[in-house]
Amino acid sequence: MTEKDTASPESPFTLSGKTAIVTGGGRGIGRAIVQRLVSAGANVLAADLDQEALQETQSSVHNPERVALVCGDLMQPALPQEIVNAALEAFDAIDIIVNCAGFSWDSVIQKTSDEQFLAMLNIHIVAPFRLLRAASDYLRATAKHEIAAGQRVMRKVVNITSISGTGGNAGQAGYSAGKSGVIGLTKTLAKEWGRYNVNVNAVGFGLIQTRMTQPLTPEAKIEMAGREIPIGVQPAMLDSIAAACPLGRIGTPEEAAGAVLFFCSPLSDYVTGEVLICSGGYHF
Repeated sequence: MTEKDTASPESPFTLSGKTAIVTGGGRGIGRAIVQRLVSAGANVLAADLDQEALQETQSSVHNPERVALVCGDLMQPALPQEIVNAALEAFDAIDIIVNCAGFSWDSVIQKTSDEQFLAMLNIHIVAPFRLLRAASDYLRATAKHEIAAGQRVMRKVVNITSISGTGGNAGQAGYSAGKSGVIGLTKTLAKEWGRYNVNVNAVGFGLIQTRMTQPLTPEAKIEMAGREIPIGVQPAMLDSIAAACPLGRIGTPEEAAGAVLFFCSPLSDYVTGEVLICSGGYHF
């Protein structure tokens, strides 16, 4: 199905009536996740640092009224609570949380500053922690009410990790540490929140076609916290990874979103605390 389709009668599930929060929803994998969730019937609160990119995401779906937007820096401590409040105000529910926001700021360890390392931890593990903590009151209170009424309503958390977090990668001490931390958070919350009927899982990506994995050029940069940070991958490395990948290519954002959609759907109702690797079979 395309991003402008609605869930077909042949679909094994629908997310109609569900509300999702997706961080990093302005572009790349995050945008593809928003599109997949809306296509399956969900309402989505998309959060991102870039207002223009968020608006492009909203206009890319068939039902833009089902997408609400919050623009802000997830590394600011107050924003996660603002996102939770906005989702409840817009759609009066939270059923799915996808922690997708992130970026890479790479160096070998002797060239990595404290600022650089802490930024990687802040965006990849501290921000998801804060968002899930902010949502915990709603998730627990709602589940207790449902359980008392004899209902089992499953809710979903999907945290995004990486094969850099599962296997490490030279030049990515901060990024790998942050993405590894996501796995620990995932497994811990799966144990804490199982009693509330919340599935907590992670998807670990290999190389996916986004601006973070575009061929490295002097012009390829993003601005974060007032700094210009180079992004991209050496073309020779991209070619070598594609050649080493059992599927022989780099993945697309839509393929990445498909793995996330599984964990957002009723198909994963008895799966929790797991890490699904979506890398075409490639591992560092």
